[in-house]
Amino acid sequence: MMRWYAVYTRPHDETKALEHLLRQGYTAYLPRFRTRISHARRRQTVLRPLFPRYLFAGIDHASMRWRPILSTVGVADVVRTGDEPTLVPSEIVIAIREREQAGDFDRLDPRRSLQLGDLVRVTAGALEDMVGRLVELRDQDRVVVLLELLGRAVRAHLCSEAVEAA
Repeated sequence: MMRWYAVYTRPHDETKALEHLLRQGYTAYLPRFRTRISHARRRQTVLRPLFPRYLFAGIDHASMRWRPILSTVGVADVVRTGDEPTLVPSEIVIAIREREQAGDFDRLDPRRSLQLGDLVRVTAGALEDMVGRLVELRDQDRVVVLLELLGRAVRAHLCSEAVEAA
């Protein structure tokens, strides 16, 4: 019977730990979400861990021990209560897996969480850290924010990635 446990990994080593656990014969699952990043003027979609530094390991107690997980490359520890690993109910792992496959965790559209009239903060550019009201959603990556500048309201046309909810 498969039992699931939470494994605590070294920083940014979730994928490495996953590969090594699978190579050792354990069943392992790393929940991820898709997000869009910009780097060096290029935008790309990447997978990021849903729970940074954590993954799930499935262990069949009839044929496997949990202690070898501690010496696996990329693993820092197993989440424990006292000296015994803490059991994660399989229903939780199944529910997370289903929601991941449905795309519920994906963060591809930064505007998805914004509504017209919301207060937003500018996170990049010359107007960084200013707070204004979202007044218009333009095409796929542009928004219009009403900002208070020099005592009057000014409409600023910004990239949607440069604003976040205030």
